[in-house]
Amino acid sequence: MITQGEDVEINALRKRGWSYVAIGRHIGRDWRTVKDYLDGKREPGVRRRAEPGALERFVPYLAARFVDDPHVWASTLFDEVTELGYACSYPSFARQLRLAELRPHCEACSGVAGRDTIDIGHPPGDEVQWDWFERRKSPWGGTGYVLLGTLPYSGRTRGVICAATDQAHLVEAMDAVMRRLGGTARHWRVDRMATVVVPGTGDVQASFAPVAKYYGAVVVACPPRRGNRKGAVEAAVRFATGRWWRTLSADSPGAAQVSLDRFWSTTGDARLRSPRGIEEPTAADGRPRWPSVGELAEAEPLLALPSAPYPATIEMAALVDHRASVAFRGNRYSVLPGTQGATMTLRHRLGTTSLEVYSPAGALVVAHRLAPAGSGEIVRTPEHKQALEKVVLGQFTSKKPCDRKENRPAGATALAERARLLGGAGAEPVVDLEDMAKVIYAAFPGPAEVTA
Repeated sequence: MITQGEDVEINALRKRGWSYVAIGRHIGRDWRTVKDYLDGKREPGVRRRAEPGALERFVPYLAARFVDDPHVWASTLFDEVTELGYACSYPSFARQLRLAELRPHCEACSGVAGRDTIDIGHPPGDEVQWDWFERRKSPWGGTGYVLLGTLPYSGRTRGVICAATDQAHLVEAMDAVMRRLGGTARHWRVDRMATVVVPGTGDVQASFAPVAKYYGAVVVACPPRRGNRKGAVEAAVRFATGRWWRTLSADSPGAAQVSLDRFWSTTGDARLRSPRGIEEPTAADGRPRWPSVGELAEAEPLLALPSAPYPATIEMAALVDHRASVAFRGNRYSVLPGTQGATMTLRHRLGTTSLEVYSPAGALVVAHRLAPAGSGEIVRTPEHKQALEKVVLGQFTSKKPCDRKENRPAGATALAERARLLGGAGAEPVVDLEDMAKVIYAAFPGPAEVTA
């Protein structure tokens, strides 16, 4: 590589009539190198790469991934290519990916502009922020509802997958998230969700106030049209969507929950937080040390949780199948036979170990013990089992099955009915063979008879 000053010099010498060899001897370079620079084949100040870049052998894979998802995060791709053998750091990967210009242009997203933001101080253990994120076409079918809870001081986030977003499911999910966080903060910050806040006001719903009192927390609603006031959990939603949901391949909500817990406890807690405003020891070189989310969360004081969740009642509808059972959270529970196709109402009170089944008329049909979610059990009472066995055995017979290949033409009764329905149009035609022979002989006369 020659410098910009050497490039200026060799151009001036060339204009004076010097040969490539003479110029090369003058500046101490090979004459072929001098010729390449003078012909514009090489750029001064830019070193020619001696070996292929670290990203080159991954380019076909990255191009295919951008076809699958043009908006996939670079950090997600870095995790994937690292497992495939990429040896450089993430900053190098991001720079090489940007220079390679592999990401396709998206006109629909090019006009999106950011809003002004500012960091808001959060004392340790003072607040937990809540938010739902809903994604249609989940890998297991239907819509996936995920509730996230974030501690803005440390950044620790945990999530729970739910079947619905009504108040009872919200209470159950909040309790599960707080137990994953290790406790509750003093304040619960929410947007103006109707299950928590009265629409049009900032007041707490009368049905939700006992829940907050049970856990000893104060509900704080975001100002109107200022949902980004809970920016920590909004960032967690964006992070989980890009790093977890886009690459999720679970085939059931249970498997997705295991994957979500593993994601937040590993990738989520391993993130580094800026040391600004955090009293942490400095590194060996004197610069502030960047603590991880997990380190900050372990030292964050939280309020203890009650031994049992708030006793809200989960209610949902379920159809009775051909096995006289209804489905609830990965298990099946028996009902009386003969009700196939009916819609039953299932009720489960949080903190208990029973499931109640009600008929369409509202009468209690049966109360079952609650099996562990996702265990695939079929829970039947002895009475239901005996009744179902009686119905099944009553359908058995010792008669010989009919011969499906036996010849059985229409009988006399059927033929008589057919003739009545068809009338004269259905009568069988009568053919005189002698008349038919005369017609044939007239049309096709044969050779004359030979007499002896």
